[in-house]
Amino acid sequence: MTPLRALIRKELAVLFGSPIAYLVLTMVALVTAIVFFEHLRLYNQILFLYATTTMGGFETDTIPDYINLRDTVFNPVMEQLGVLLIIPIPLVTMRVFAEEQARGTDELLATSQLGSNQIVVAKFLVTFAFVVLMMGVSFVYPVTAIAQGGLGLQHLLAVFLGLALLALAIASLGLVCSAFTSSQIIAGAATVALTFIFYDFGWTHAFVSEGLAGFLDAISLHERYGHFAEGVVALDDVVYFLGIAVVAGALARLSIELRRAGAA
Repeated sequence: MTPLRALIRKELAVLFGSPIAYLVLTMVALVTAIVFFEHLRLYNQILFLYATTTMGGFETDTIPDYINLRDTVFNPVMEQLGVLLIIPIPLVTMRVFAEEQARGTDELLATSQLGSNQIVVAKFLVTFAFVVLMMGVSFVYPVTAIAQGGLGLQHLLAVFLGLALLALAIASLGLVCSAFTSSQIIAGAATVALTFIFYDFGWTHAFVSEGLAGFLDAISLHERYGHFAEGVVALDDVVYFLGIAVVAGALARLSIELRRAGAA
């Protein structure tokens, strides 16, 4: 296990030795804060209007049940954050394999004592750990307000789990794209494109049969993530996201084996 630990330490040093990691963390924290406080501002405006007028046929100082922190602030923020993840995560994953190939250091790994599985595990683990850290940073503002608004701890944990699994799935797609190219730009662009394709197939419902529409929804990232956002943790959704990571790992391993076979 010593070579594997050494590779993990090396990947951590490379990741956190790069300004990109800190730039991404700052970007996620800043964008989340902007989105969150914008929805919170609109929520406070609505509260003010209902408290001072009779708009909508309600008596003054009477607020409908659907005007609450969860539905007006938390859920929209989580929905937008899920989409916003498509941009920063590829910035992290695009270099993981591609940089090694561009610099030729992947040949050193290929001739080391490390097997293909160990290389993939080390790179995936470090990337996944960073992504979970990123989700923790993004979750600070919503949790602070929603915890005070009465949203239960179980619901919060379900949403965070769904957000983390969505981020890991996007990272997995990014790692696969990085594994099959030596260009970080191509890896990043391919990840964004692939994620957009698989994020939501709702726009296809008007053009495909009902059966195909159901299948496309079943493999949609947005559809699966939506269940967690509602506070529902289903085993098939967890398996779906973990399955993406497993398939991505197998494909990344295949790319290493192909390069080793070509160098032999």
